[in-house]
Amino acid sequence: MKKLALAAALLATMSAANAYQTEVGADYTYFDNDNSDSVNAFGLDATYYFNPVTDNNAPLAEAAFMNRASNVGVNVATNDADNEKTEYGIKGEYYVPNTDFYVSGKLARVEDDYDHVNKYGAEIGYLPAPNFLIAAGLVGTERDDDSNTDPSIRAKYVTRVGQHDWNFEAGGVFGDNDEYNFLADYFVDNTFSIGGKYQNIDNGVDNKDTFSVRARKFINQQTSVQGELGFGDDTNTVGIRGTYRF
Repeated sequence: MKKLALAAALLATMSAANAYQTEVGADYTYFDNDNSDSVNAFGLDATYYFNPVTDNNAPLAEAAFMNRASNVGVNVATNDADNEKTEYGIKGEYYVPNTDFYVSGKLARVEDDYDHVNKYGAEIGYLPAPNFLIAAGLVGTERDDDSNTDPSIRAKYVTRVGQHDWNFEAGGVFGDNDEYNFLADYFVDNTFSIGGKYQNIDNGVDNKDTFSVRARKFINQQTSVQGELGFGDDTNTVGIRGTYRF
């Protein structure tokens, strides 16, 4: 009995050592535009989880989602375009305890040399199966002389196919500006994934497609690096990102 108790205590200690409650990240993206100057964009973000998140021998990149970890986060982003833009945002996710319901919300303000825009969104979701989320809501923008609100829907599913885990996501926004996207990540192991994304945006004047490929590697339980290449109709992008958990 003493040996069993010792083994259980050791296992609990190891799990606690791998747990985290805060994640901070930084990213850089280079935009190579066909019809204008290139642009450099920078971002910082932080997310706080209400309860410690453990990996449970699952993909580290999906630990928070698979733990149903309620959280709140903030971000700031800027670029060096001729009309320089800066964005400040806050967001949150809440998994209703002892149920399969989920809610989320986000607010952001974008400022440039000539204008400012307030952006917002809210969702209600349900998890009909483990690691499978379906959510619907509203997203909108507001200016001094104009506002717009559109319905949105998305789904996310993390599952094992054969000997490896996969992450599948799809979403859409429908209204004056239609947008939809599909993405998938293949986990070579719990620390390394490769994936791709397709996005289409139709604002009634232009219809643009973007394809991207990406990879993410956890150097250890706390630290990850990520790279992404994007290919669009008028713009190609190169992005890098790093995160640290504690």
